[in-house]
Amino acid sequence: MDTTPDSSVELDELPPPEPRGCLYALSQPPLMLFLTVIAVLIGAAAAHDLLFL
Repeated sequence: MDTTPDSSVELDELPPPEPRGCLYALSQPPLMLFLTVIAVLIGAAAAHDLLFL
């Protein structure tokens, strides 16, 4: 039985990082802050149209 390690496999070679999806991107505070500001502006414009025009 051969117990010598396989020299073609590097031990310090890391697997590629797995891709992160949309939920990871939405969990980032700067993006959520930006989307909140945009939503407030759109909501304010809609409320203005409904109430004052």
